[in-house]
Amino acid sequence: MLFKSTTRHVRIYTAEIQDNELVESNNVLTLDVDPDNEFNWSEETLNKVYRKFDELVESYSGEDLTEYNLRRMGSDLEHFIRDMLFNGEINYNLNSRVINYSMGVPKVETPGAEEQYKIQ
Repeated sequence: MLFKSTTRHVRIYTAEIQDNELVESNNVLTLDVDPDNEFNWSEETLNKVYRKFDELVESYSGEDLTEYNLRRMGSDLEHFIRDMLFNGEINYNLNSRVINYSMGVPKVETPGAEEQYKIQ
């Protein structure tokens, strides 16, 4: 049976890709990161998400493959991506077809802003 977890920026399927189609699998999970291209990704940052996904899959080793467990992994990855955004590892893609700042309004650094609001 095909299970899936869909969040705003993460989709996980119990399937593998064959000829550009998802084919159900009881042994393979497929991860789709940021399907709407809301963020700008480097190869390094994408690989960081894939490594986190691998860690999560390993942590669920031996447990039943259920939609609930997939949703937990998806939610954990969503939080991980949010942390990457807040840490400046990724940023919003302003050329995305939909700009909704789903993880918060971006910070804009302005010269002198620190001094302007400094408590004396």
